[in-house]
Amino acid sequence: MNEIAREAPRPGLSSVTNDLPVAVIGAGPIGLAAAARLLERGLEPIVLEAGPRVGHAVADWGHVPVFSPWRFNIDCAAADLLEKRGWTAPEPEDFPTGRDIVDRYLAPLAALPEIARHLRLDHRVTGVARRRFGKMRTPGRGEAPFEVRFVRADGTEGSILARAVIDASGTWYHPNPAGASGLPARGEAAARARIRYGMPDVLGDERDRYAGRRVMVVGCGHSAVGTLIDLATLAEQTGAPRPVWAHRRADLAAVFGGGTKDELPERSAIGQRLKALVERDAFEVVAPFHVAALERAGEGLRVVAEDGRAVAVDELVVATGLRPDLSFLTELRLDLDPALDCPRALAPLIDPNEHSCGTVDPHGAVELAHPEPGFFIAGMKSYGRAPTFLMATGYEQVRSIAAWLAGDHAAARAVQLALPDTGVCSGPKVEVAAGCCAPACCA
Repeated sequence: MNEIAREAPRPGLSSVTNDLPVAVIGAGPIGLAAAARLLERGLEPIVLEAGPRVGHAVADWGHVPVFSPWRFNIDCAAADLLEKRGWTAPEPEDFPTGRDIVDRYLAPLAALPEIARHLRLDHRVTGVARRRFGKMRTPGRGEAPFEVRFVRADGTEGSILARAVIDASGTWYHPNPAGASGLPARGEAAARARIRYGMPDVLGDERDRYAGRRVMVVGCGHSAVGTLIDLATLAEQTGAPRPVWAHRRADLAAVFGGGTKDELPERSAIGQRLKALVERDAFEVVAPFHVAALERAGEGLRVVAEDGRAVAVDELVVATGLRPDLSFLTELRLDLDPALDCPRALAPLIDPNEHSCGTVDPHGAVELAHPEPGFFIAGMKSYGRAPTFLMATGYEQVRSIAAWLAGDHAAARAVQLALPDTGVCSGPKVEVAAGCCAPACCA
């Protein structure tokens, strides 16, 4: 770890920039929690959301139940704001779907006057820089405000100045490709009409797309597992061919989960359900299978592996993980881990080769700092390519960041986090973490 990564973040703010708002990118659970925490500290947020509503990405997997109960999924500062307006919290031990999180938590939070006046929907951020400071210019850099550029839904462009920036834009809309090397498989772009990335609503809105079809799922994380279970159910209901499961692993023990050792019963249950389906031959399993090319074959696809094997399918679901969009941050000085694309100081704490989401140490502003004073990446995006993020982790991140920006460095450093253990993936010999409490994927 280099010296820059070990430095504590420095506000680097002049009296002029202190009068500016803190820009928060993304109005999902972590972005709105950041706004609540900033307000709690007497700081003004301005929240820029690319979508037409808060929780836009969460709504995209709205049909999916999360493994963690409500008590892990609500930020305390946000709850305080809501309860002052008469909101009643959901039963803490109930398990919400993504749609529940949006409808029962995020939408009411966004409707509060305290939050609503700081919220800008349909504002997609296209660039962040230091005003009048190119990336190479150093003297006085830390005193210059940030310039945050955006484009509105109608195509018009705009910008704001900010004293600090918290990027909580997530990774959901930036899935990894099907190709085994991290690059798109040959022909992947041309085959997009037959590919669905992420977690399709197989038993709901997208049922007609998959009913009666031969479907391959590529991946072995919980996004893949949930989709496979739904496809198996659909096949039983419609007499469709067995789903095809393609993954790169030789051993599925970690995918099946920690069983009774898992402190989240719902997470354990889905792993055991998958195991039972595998044992009764509900899937056509092709593994290890490293996707090299996708070829159009009539109305369907031929999925070709690196060893030359080919499987003909009607539809392909790619659930091989997510990655952060760093394209609008190129004018900032970032210190990212070369493997995970996360803050360098955070990487050893979350490396999925060593950690599950339940074994991550508490961390906050210090670990999330970059050489660009006043800039932080929080939430799922802070984990880069690691699939082990929990919402509770993000809430503690933004609590710490808000405290730091308010000048309360002692509170910022006093990070605390109690997470449920997965029962797997907590040792150095495990290849990829399998436990997550919101949709995530592994290859």
